[in-house]
Amino acid sequence: MRPPPQLLQVFCLLLLCSLFLTVVASAQIPPASFEVATVRPAPPDADPNNGSWSRPGVGRFQANHVTLALLIQLAYGVDDTQITNKPTWLESNLYDVDARPEDGIQLTRDQLKPRLQDLLHERFGLEIHAVTNFNRGYALVAGKDGPHLTLTKGDHFPGFRENVSAGQMRGFNWSMSQLAKYLTPAAGFPVVDETGITGSYDIGFSYNPSPDRESDLPSLSEALNQATGLQLKPQKISVETLVIDSVNKVPAAN
Repeated sequence: MRPPPQLLQVFCLLLLCSLFLTVVASAQIPPASFEVATVRPAPPDADPNNGSWSRPGVGRFQANHVTLALLIQLAYGVDDTQITNKPTWLESNLYDVDARPEDGIQLTRDQLKPRLQDLLHERFGLEIHAVTNFNRGYALVAGKDGPHLTLTKGDHFPGFRENVSAGQMRGFNWSMSQLAKYLTPAAGFPVVDETGITGSYDIGFSYNPSPDRESDLPSLSEALNQATGLQLKPQKISVETLVIDSVNKVPAAN
């Protein structure tokens, strides 16, 4: 038995009103942003080797003597190789940033990203778009004998890096996706996690950062396998790349 036409009309009207209110409500939600932020070019004598930025979860973001390229990496969670169409100054000009969110926000990594993205858009006029390509890379997978990982200990914040300089891969409270991210610069190609392993682990090993030079240390792949039971499997992988459409060298006034 069909419902009366009037009832169908009322139902459709209510449905349209509901959709309209949903769209209006979502449009009224402002993007996450810092409550107060100061951005300045670093002093002329600033040394990029002394660049630093605050760790997650401290309720404030401070960065001193850092490049805009680094700020983009922190804002979007990408590696430097995933940023293209970069102006020459993006990796040389240095900036100082001091930003605070609203009360009650501790600025975890996930809370920092949208606020830093908004800051870069507002102060530097950063406009980007993302493209996905299949490129040469590595999949992080379990080795033939299976993984042997050390569950994290202590209260380090997620992804804490003790030392990820050339020849070192050491940190605490790492997920497998974070390990893959930190392996990317050392491997020279993007690394994606395909282990299927959940949880967080403490990672620590040394490796030969220059395979063409003699060393008592094992290669990156060998050291990784010895320390964790994981391996790097060469394959084509899906990589998201950020393309810079426009960006300003001088930040807008505070």
